[in-house]
Amino acid sequence: MHIVYPAVISALLFSVGVYGVLARRNTILVLMSVELMLNAVNLNLVAFDVWLRDRLHSGQVLTLFVIVIAAAEVGVGLAIVLALYRNRRTVDLDQLRELAEPAQPLPAATEATGQWAPGDRSPDPGKLTPAPPNVTESGDRPPTPGSRNVAMGEAAPSGNGREDQRSAKRGGKP
Repeated sequence: MHIVYPAVISALLFSVGVYGVLARRNTILVLMSVELMLNAVNLNLVAFDVWLRDRLHSGQVLTLFVIVIAAAEVGVGLAIVLALYRNRRTVDLDQLRELAEPAQPLPAATEATGQWAPGDRSPDPGKLTPAPPNVTESGDRPPTPGSRNVAMGEAAPSGNGREDQRSAKRGGKP
């Protein structure tokens, strides 16, 4: 058997799948295009397994694994599409773009602060400033977001939410 015939058919199937993923806006059609691409890969695996006359038939075994993974992918994908359709009443990918989180810009290094940002390529060690210490000028540590003001007579959190709720019901008294 010539390897050219299945390789050409596989390339055509894969190309149609890529076109479907890039050109379609319907989520179900995109999932079908991904499955078409996986089937093109399966055809390639089996064709090369036969062409190389592998005694272990590793190409066919790998094809079975790809089929199992593809079935799981279809199940999860259709469940997601169904949930999106129930909530948004659409499966159009362009209308679902608003579900994505907005991109956060990377902080840039500024000449005013002289601090190096993680997005910069080469920091200049001479311009870096040390991080501020974790102690205020009065010698106290700054309060953390979850801590209470102990100086004002409030108890520190015990880690048990029930005790904190009970003291809140009694007017804050321990």
